[in-house]
Amino acid sequence: MPDENGSISAKRRAHLNASVSVAGITGEGTQLMELDQIVAPLNIYIVAIVPGVAMLAAWQIGRRMGRRLRVREGVRPSKFDDASIGLLTLLLAFSFGTSIAKHDQRQLAVVADANAIGDFYTCASLVKEPSRTKLQAVIRQYAQLRLDLSSRRPRAGDLEAALGKFDRMHDQMTTLVGQALSDGTPIAVSLANSLNNVSSNQASRLAAYRDRLPTSIVLLLYACAIVTALLIGREQGVEGTTDAAGTVCFILLVSLAVYVTLDLNRPGSGLIRVRQEPIEQLLSSKPIQ
Repeated sequence: MPDENGSISAKRRAHLNASVSVAGITGEGTQLMELDQIVAPLNIYIVAIVPGVAMLAAWQIGRRMGRRLRVREGVRPSKFDDASIGLLTLLLAFSFGTSIAKHDQRQLAVVADANAIGDFYTCASLVKEPSRTKLQAVIRQYAQLRLDLSSRRPRAGDLEAALGKFDRMHDQMTTLVGQALSDGTPIAVSLANSLNNVSSNQASRLAAYRDRLPTSIVLLLYACAIVTALLIGREQGVEGTTDAAGTVCFILLVSLAVYVTLDLNRPGSGLIRVRQEPIEQLLSSKPIQ
C-alpha cells in the first residue's frame, strides 16, 4: 500500500502548507502586521485605558479651543460633534460585529476540530493491533496538547513550538495509518479520509486563530474616538457649558466597548476565551481501549 500511504502524506502536507500560507507565516509570505501583535506584550487593561485617557485629554483640549473661539471670534455652536458621534457609533458597531464574528468562527473551528479527531479515533479503534493502541495513544496526545495550548495563556514561542509538535504527531499518525493499510484493514478509505480531515481542520483552526481585525480599522476606531471627544469639548467650550458627568460616562462607555472589541480580537491572551468544551468532552469519552 505505498501509493495509498503516499497519497495520505501528500494530502497532509498540502493541508499544512495551506494553513501556513493562509496564516502568513511562511518565509516567502508577509508577516502579520496586526495591532494585536504589536501590543501583545501589554496588558489588555492598558490597551483599553489608553484610548479613554486620550479621549479625556482631547476633551479638555477641545474645551479650551472652544472658549478661545467664543471669546475671540464669536463662533457659534455647530453640530459636528453629532456627526462624529454617529460615525463613531457606526465604527464601534462594525468593529464589534466583526470581532464577535471572528470569535464565533474560532469556536466553530474548535467544534469541527473535535469532530474530526473523534472520527479519526473511532476509525483507529477498528484497526488491528498493535497499530490500534499506538494510534489511539497518539490521537489522545494530540487532543490533549490542543487542550493544554488553548487552556493557558501562551508565552512567546509557544505557538511555534506547538505547531512543531503537531507536525511530528501528524507524521506519527501517517506512519501508523500506513502500517494499518499494509496490514489490510477493511476501513482503508475511512481511515485515510479521517486522517486527512484532521490535517485540514488543523489548517482551518490555525487560520481562524490568526484572523484578526485589520490594523487600519483599529487605528481608525481610536482616531475617531479621540476626534469625537475633541469636538464634544469644543462645542461645550463654544457654548460656555461643561457637562463633566455626561462626558465622562460617554468616554467610559466608549472605552468599555473598545475593550470588549479588542478582547475578542485577542484569542490567546484576552479575558474572553474560546471554549474548549468539545475537546474536553472528546478526551473524557474516548478512553484507550
